Amino acid sequence: LLLSPLMLLTALAVRLESPGPALFRQQRSGFNAKQFLIFKFRTMTVMEEGNGVTQAIRHDPRVTMFGAVLRASSIDELPQLFNVLLGNMSLVGPRPHAVAHDGYYGQLLSDYAFRHYVKPGITGWAQIHGCRGGTAKVELMKKRLDFDLWYINNWNLGLDLVILLRTVLEVVRPRNAY
Repeated sequence: LLLSPLMLLTALAVRLESPGPALFRQQRSGFNAKQFLIFKFRTMTVMEEGNGVTQAIRHDPRVTMFGAVLRASSIDELPQLFNVLLGNMSLVGPRPHAVAHDGYYGQLLSDYAFRHYVKPGITGWAQIHGCRGGTAKVELMKKRLDFDLWYINNWNLGLDLVILLRTVLEVVRPRNAY
């Protein structure tokens, strides 16, 4: 309820800037690899789904001007609170990737499927350690996966509180998300 004015203004601004829906929706894999529809504010001129999902890159021409602001501030992630309320996600956990990326990295990294032993989260251990943005190299996804697996194996409520507090700090400082 407290965030609803910000979310309504954001939705209006997205709609005014470019044609298309205010919300971006895409299939993701969650707990036990069950697919769900993730919600984000739309930050691009395209809405990719299926086998041909292209990750955003730095200075991506598909990102709208307002979309760049939303991504830099992480406001584009706020609609995922609805995913938490629906039970598809948690506040903290491994970030869910596009289904196409799950299939790709699942074939390359033998431990990748273990990410689905817990609910995905809006933020996670990997994100507070700088693993945000694209994964153009498999090594970048492997690093993210290592953080995710460490979180899964060491989970406790205190750890989640630390991650939530550090996420606030991460959101206010410059980072490599685009």
